[in-house]
Amino acid sequence: MKNREHDAVDAILQQWQRERPDLDASPMGPIGRINRCAALLQQKLETAFARFDLSMWEFDMLAALRRSGEPSLSPTELFSTLMVTSGTMTHRLKRLETRGFIERVPNAQDARSMLVKLTESGRELIDRAVEEHIENERQILSGLSAETLSELDNSLSAFLRTLEQ
Repeated sequence: MKNREHDAVDAILQQWQRERPDLDASPMGPIGRINRCAALLQQKLETAFARFDLSMWEFDMLAALRRSGEPSLSPTELFSTLMVTSGTMTHRLKRLETRGFIERVPNAQDARSMLVKLTESGRELIDRAVEEHIENERQILSGLSAETLSELDNSLSAFLRTLEQ
């Protein structure tokens, strides 16, 4: 391993080493760093979404609808994509509908169900927000070299596949 600067997780590992030298706490390193990165990333992402008066979940739902294209998604497809419960999805759909970003329309393929569709204002909002989101992510990653980013992406992809099994 190359020499690197110490981070907040190193301090935690040193404390465990001091207090429990019998314990191999090394798994806490990568997991702790992933958790800390996720928390710090969420703060930076939410700051950008707030400029559009959106929360992270609102952005995620509007983005899921936008990237799915036409036809619109059923609520079941939407909550499966976003990995939330149907009860949570119902509440969120009502909120976005009240804000005028989505509408529910009859499903031409199944008269018993409805589809969720972006309104024109919802589509305009998510188009602006996703442009800013991508630029924000580009800025967040700008301190890493192209080689480091590629290695990170490959490593995280491998780890994600392991977790998804």
